[in-house]
Amino acid sequence: MVLLIGNYAPDQQQSMQRFNAMMLQGLTAAGIHAELIRPEPVLGNLKSLGRFVAKWLGYIDKYILFPRKLKRKLSMRPALVHICDHSNAVYVRNCKPRKILVTAHDLLAVRGALGEETNCRASFTGRILQKWILRGLQRADAIACISQATAADAQRLVSSRNQRPRVSVVMMGIASDYKKLPNDLARARLTEVPGLDVELPFVLHVGSNLRRKNRGGVLRIFAKCQQKWNGQLVFAGDLLNDELISLAKKLDVFHCVIQIENAGDELLSALYNCAVALLYPSRFEGFGWPIIEAHACGCPVVCSNSCPLPEAAGDAGLFNDVDDEDGFAADLLRLTDPAERAKWSDRSLRNARRFSTGKMIAHYIDIYRSLGAKW
Repeated sequence: MVLLIGNYAPDQQQSMQRFNAMMLQGLTAAGIHAELIRPEPVLGNLKSLGRFVAKWLGYIDKYILFPRKLKRKLSMRPALVHICDHSNAVYVRNCKPRKILVTAHDLLAVRGALGEETNCRASFTGRILQKWILRGLQRADAIACISQATAADAQRLVSSRNQRPRVSVVMMGIASDYKKLPNDLARARLTEVPGLDVELPFVLHVGSNLRRKNRGGVLRIFAKCQQKWNGQLVFAGDLLNDELISLAKKLDVFHCVIQIENAGDELLSALYNCAVALLYPSRFEGFGWPIIEAHACGCPVVCSNSCPLPEAAGDAGLFNDVDDEDGFAADLLRLTDPAERAKWSDRSLRNARRFSTGKMIAHYIDIYRSLGAKW
């Protein structure tokens, strides 16, 4: 049995929850007995006590209560433990002497805690947590990174130990919901979005309000297009915070903004299918999952050339330096021409073929076997 360690639901790490599910479903489909275990929200559910208190109670759920549950599951002697998110590498010490694989999605928070510039500032307690995470990574038997850029960070940061873990790259797969849809079906799904005029074109951004996601840049780039193009700007993910709302109003584009919180896979697929482009000017990423989701739906992507986004977008990406907002705007305006969009849409679909969930699962199974796991 392979024991998968997943993420704490109240942390709302949607992409990580999706990855947990993909691993469990993929391994099961491949005939591998796998079980997914994750910290359960017990004390962290007491949100009536306030967000700050709930956060600290969540730490009790994750770092005091969950290890006891994990110990009971480990008594069943799994062939291997796969920690599906490096932010849970603190559990490595609880899983020894079992063989342990950790998937590293990005090491930006670890780097930020070490003083490197990644747009991920760490508080005093955050620095302590990131040190625990780094120590867990150093004690793992293997680390699977989702990009070459993340693998380079892993090689550099875990090299202080004499017996460092094996580091490899396992490219992400694409969930089956993300695919080219009939236009009528995609548009029908969008009619349920409040405020979205399905008769008008729109640009899409998928992500959060984290500084490294550069949503301020998204607003400024969109504003540069407004005099030449009558379109809408859709944010899927976090609702804009007060600072971003203020910027949108200052740029006189807030009336064009549609916000969709916690969009499900079916709705996201429809958004990708119908958007003129995915606008993704991130400053720092571990991979850029929305890029390959968009490409699987035939949606062109205009993104920054910050590593590792070119790894994901390949020759189907329209790249700009992260601060070249005029360049981003020019590329978006190019894509408002249906013929130009169709050309980049074809490239996008071809690029998406590189990212197969089946290949991803097969690669993980190969790593399991290399660590001595048997079924």
